[in-house]
Amino acid sequence: MKKTLLLCFIHGFKGGESTFGDNYAFTEHLRQLVAADLPKININVVVYPKYETRGDLGECVARFRDWLTNKVIDLEVAAGTSSPTIDPSVRVILVGHSMGGIVAAETAIELSSDKPIHGSTDPAVEDPKLDHRTADSAPLHRPPSPSSLMFPYIQGVLGFDTPYLGIAPTVFAHGVEGHYATASAALSQLSSLTSLLGAKGAQAQSNATTQKRQIAALPAPEKKEEQQRNNGSAWGNWGKIAMVAGAAAAAAAGGAAAYYNRDQITQSVSWATSHLEFVGVLYRREELRRRVAYMVRLNNDLGVGFGNFYTRLGRAAGSKEVSMVGTVMGNERTFCVLPKKDSAGDWKEAINDKAKDEVTAHISMFDLKDNPGYTKMAHDARDMIVKWLQNDWYESSNGDVISA
Repeated sequence: MKKTLLLCFIHGFKGGESTFGDNYAFTEHLRQLVAADLPKININVVVYPKYETRGDLGECVARFRDWLTNKVIDLEVAAGTSSPTIDPSVRVILVGHSMGGIVAAETAIELSSDKPIHGSTDPAVEDPKLDHRTADSAPLHRPPSPSSLMFPYIQGVLGFDTPYLGIAPTVFAHGVEGHYATASAALSQLSSLTSLLGAKGAQAQSNATTQKRQIAALPAPEKKEEQQRNNGSAWGNWGKIAMVAGAAAAAAAGGAAAYYNRDQITQSVSWATSHLEFVGVLYRREELRRRVAYMVRLNNDLGVGFGNFYTRLGRAAGSKEVSMVGTVMGNERTFCVLPKKDSAGDWKEAINDKAKDEVTAHISMFDLKDNPGYTKMAHDARDMIVKWLQNDWYESSNGDVISA
């Protein structure tokens, strides 16, 4: 039987068709590169639908896990695999951009241990004698032993500018913290409209909260003109939240709530809450550290690959004064906090000599026009995946091609 490696791409915050290049060009490019070096197996690609990486991380992972399981089951049925949980013919590489990489890691952790990091507690807080350390050398308990009976079987987790350890201080110096505060203020103002909306509006807002799991509750894609306006600014979506806040304030001040459609206001509250809830994961430092520690153990115990390509500014960037760390040289500026001493997987820099700031480098990783380092990054990603497949599962593959 010729086995199949499924490259599953996961969008980050509010990702769309251009996240992985125009019309997902990078996904096919990487597939071709990997296929050329791994001829014994089929290389298939799937992309998780846009706008689904949102809301509570646990619920987001649950939705993604169900979706991925169905995709893998379809391939196993097509292959006629007799025992897919014991001897799967399909293995998966989860490829996530930005927050998509955190969804990928959390999924691998749940599949191998059934004990999610998100929302859990750290026993080391109660017993400081528990083992040991993480990527930034702070005390941390030893993650539980993973199980090899994963289904779907995750062969590796590959992040692209995923802030596994948080967002670098220089990015906050460019205004992220201000945008986050603006968005939080917007939520407060929107919530204050409940009294103006009346009982029906309050109930609608409550229903929106309880229906976070439903895909049907997701907002419609932006119109083309709006996308073009937002693309001019890396923080177009934060601006949308700010506009919602302005509308809320105007309504509250003028007593003109009836002028606004209640459903639209409720949807705005749901949209803003959902996305702030999602990116809020980056503020849970202990969870970030424990997630990395578990992925390192998963790599050591089961050979599950764990890597991250992080953007670093190059020739076009200047130095930046950051109050908390002093002056950061242009060629030291990254979007992600980097691991310090302890193992944190395979982290490789993806230098962008054209980008002038961290956010631009972050959102243009897969754009050949705006990222001069695109080709090198693609080949380095190929090499990392190929290294992860040097195992008995790959060597035992043979036979006919399995169609996607």
